[in-house]
Amino acid sequence: MITPDTIERIMDATRIEEVIGEFVTLKKRGVNLIGLCPFHNEKTPSFNVSASKGIYKCFGCGKGGNVVSFLMEHEHYTYPEALRFLAKKYNIEIEEERPTPEQQEAMDEKESLFNLSAFAQKYFEQQLHESEEGKSVGLTYLKERGFSTEVIRKFGIGYCPNKWDEFSQTALKQGYKKDYLLKASLSKSKDHMLYDTFRGRVIFPIHNLSGRVLGFGARIMTSEKNRPKYINSAESEIYHKSKALYGVFFAKSPMASHDNCYLVEGYTDVIALHQAGIHNVIATSGTALTTDQIKLIRRYTSNVTLLFDGDPAGVKAAFRGVDMILEEGLNVRIVLFPDAEDPDSYARKNRPAVVREFIEKQAKDFISLKTGLLLDETRNDPIKKAQLIKEIARTIALIPEPIARTIYVQKCSEMMQVEEKLMVAEVNRLRRQKHQRQKQTTVQEQPPPPPGPDHVYQQEKHAGAENNDSQEKELIRLLLHYAGHEMVFELENEDRRIEEVKVMVVEFIIQDILTDKLVFDNAQCQGIFDAYTEKWEEKALPGNTFFTEHEDPLIRQLAIDLLANQHTLSKNWEHRHRIYVTGEEEDLKPRVLYAVYGFKLKKLEKMISETQRQIRDAAAENPPDESLLLELMEKSRDLLSRRRLFAAELNRVVTK
Repeated sequence: MITPDTIERIMDATRIEEVIGEFVTLKKRGVNLIGLCPFHNEKTPSFNVSASKGIYKCFGCGKGGNVVSFLMEHEHYTYPEALRFLAKKYNIEIEEERPTPEQQEAMDEKESLFNLSAFAQKYFEQQLHESEEGKSVGLTYLKERGFSTEVIRKFGIGYCPNKWDEFSQTALKQGYKKDYLLKASLSKSKDHMLYDTFRGRVIFPIHNLSGRVLGFGARIMTSEKNRPKYINSAESEIYHKSKALYGVFFAKSPMASHDNCYLVEGYTDVIALHQAGIHNVIATSGTALTTDQIKLIRRYTSNVTLLFDGDPAGVKAAFRGVDMILEEGLNVRIVLFPDAEDPDSYARKNRPAVVREFIEKQAKDFISLKTGLLLDETRNDPIKKAQLIKEIARTIALIPEPIARTIYVQKCSEMMQVEEKLMVAEVNRLRRQKHQRQKQTTVQEQPPPPPGPDHVYQQEKHAGAENNDSQEKELIRLLLHYAGHEMVFELENEDRRIEEVKVMVVEFIIQDILTDKLVFDNAQCQGIFDAYTEKWEEKALPGNTFFTEHEDPLIRQLAIDLLANQHTLSKNWEHRHRIYVTGEEEDLKPRVLYAVYGFKLKKLEKMISETQRQIRDAAAENPPDESLLLELMEKSRDLLSRRRLFAAELNRVVTK
């Protein structure tokens, strides 16, 4: 594991604008740099990079982080891979420390499975090209499918001999453990003896984003009726079917450059289209399309084109899973091949140029295609047509982007010859229902706060919580930006003379809040406040990187959001228009006072509300506890008096 000192040296040497500038064209705007966001499609730049704070933030899609999280998101590196990339760029020697036994065990198992999978892939590939059985059975089959040696080599396709345990015994002799052979499902056990899982099959390796082999898909070459045609590796520490996409390693760059992803059903569909010059194509790994797979696609493009057979079964297959794609905010188009054809067979029968032209011309947006196909089934049947309207409205309602929803409503209303307002009403009704269901689910899943002092770190649900949240975040924002700045107060000394006293922002905020023993409702705000308090007591201040690289992802994200400035004023604009705007630093003292008094006032209002509830409960007792009532009423008067004072102070800050 990389040592903390090495990580610190890497982060100290790294210039975020230089690293991100290798992937995004950045232009200077004020103190920040701005460019087109690499994580979503946009025409107007909303992607900001702050060199001084070491963070990036897109105000279009909301993504933000530091230089390491950028590399992890954009280049799909793991955390250690991102650090190693930066170390290499800035010529920093990496020192590593021994991990804990538990960490080492987990790393060893994962790495062992990766190493075993790599060995298996090379073994199967060698068998395909060099063994007599591999060439006569596996390679002949692939050649008959029209696959060139080049594309077979590119995808690392192989063959497992149709022998009981030849691969398993070879792996054991090479030092690979029986336990890992079973975990990777390369072997199975019967009567304490191993046998090969994929024997007598052509092997299709499944790669991850960095090109490492996760698992395998295998097609049988024998005519045994009791064995399935295709089988896949079982779930393991490194292979999760719901998160894997076949061909994604080869397709990730073409998907990004073409801003489109072709999604097919089978391994051979992917390979055939690659051979036809279409490289931005992937397939699910023997599963129905999942949300995780859609999110993986969305890293590279927001456009998906489904390629399916044109028969009824193919149409139904195209319809399945599309709702999930729409719900994730991606645009969906569909290409239906002629009857009895699929992408593989069509690519084999036609020249590459014909295949590409067919796909480009036949691609239709999903909703219009679905409407047209179903409309043919509802001619002269008002009941079926009403059902169709609801079905199409249900699909449109899944689209999160309002402009796209509006366009589809207009188009489908015209196609179905119904009033647009009826479609709008139905779509809105369905979206309200969905929102209500989600709201109820969120409430049901919210865990109760734990007993004891930890309650101060829980987000309380109460009336006005959103206002509290925004005020708390404003107070923390001022801390993050101006903790070390000084404010000047005029105080009367013992000689009744006015003298100026300088107080740091962090000292003023911490002392004021701690004096009244107040806590934040927002757990992340409390966490940041506690860090400042701890450092202030040590006569130090935490740097921004303390929070932007924090181990708690929620604190890290909040700090990045609060540190990022969406708008910066151009000095040229001020000079040209002769309009000079007071900066936040020049107006800092009233801003801090307003934030502190506002925060305390909200807390007082909450305490007053709770005390009045206690008074009502005590008064309802039979007989009432007079001493308790008097105590609570005295407390209420004190809180109301303090509220008036804070309200007056707050009013003075606003109006001065």
